[in-house]
Amino acid sequence: MDAEKWDARYREREDTFGVDPNRFVVEAVEGLTPGTALDLACGEGRNSVWLAWQGWDVVGVDWSSVALERAAVRSAAAGVEVDWRRSDLLEWSPGTEQFDLVMVVYLQIPRDERHLVWERAAGAVAPGGRLMVIGHDSRNLTEGVCGPQSPDVLYGPAEIAGVVAPFLDVIETSTVLRPVDVDGAEHHAIDNRVVAVRDAS
Repeated sequence: MDAEKWDARYREREDTFGVDPNRFVVEAVEGLTPGTALDLACGEGRNSVWLAWQGWDVVGVDWSSVALERAAVRSAAAGVEVDWRRSDLLEWSPGTEQFDLVMVVYLQIPRDERHLVWERAAGAVAPGGRLMVIGHDSRNLTEGVCGPQSPDVLYGPAEIAGVVAPFLDVIETSTVLRPVDVDGAEHHAIDNRVVAVRDAS
């Protein structure tokens, strides 16, 4: 992965991925009691800030200093505190069984690299906690719109489940449609979502 390229990408546009939290994050978190949360590849912090606003104690990790600077501005403007950390997820370890909620949202990197991140993310889930992975689905390349155009960084829910199942109990594997405006017309991107939990005992 190349942090400098992502820094350049974030410099090109404010609010690169929007300001509102991802709708699938909101759906998956609804009804949970706030606790500790880890947002891996948090970008400009839209999901982290929303979680903090809901009462979660959040750590947001990304390797782009530009994204994290904007995330810090965003959390300050919202009047919430988030522990922003700059690190390469391939080198940084979140520890074991530390967080009530761990999220990996739209981390589109090659297979071996994403598997490493997912394994570490699964290991970081505390007893009674959950992991949520959301990504651009492989089907989006031919059936959806927008998103990465390289099949090497796309995947399906079965792949995610296969990596995290040795560590956690998988309770959801799904593909979901996300409305996208293209030239004034509504189209749909195809995403995937996997939710897994660790037994509380």
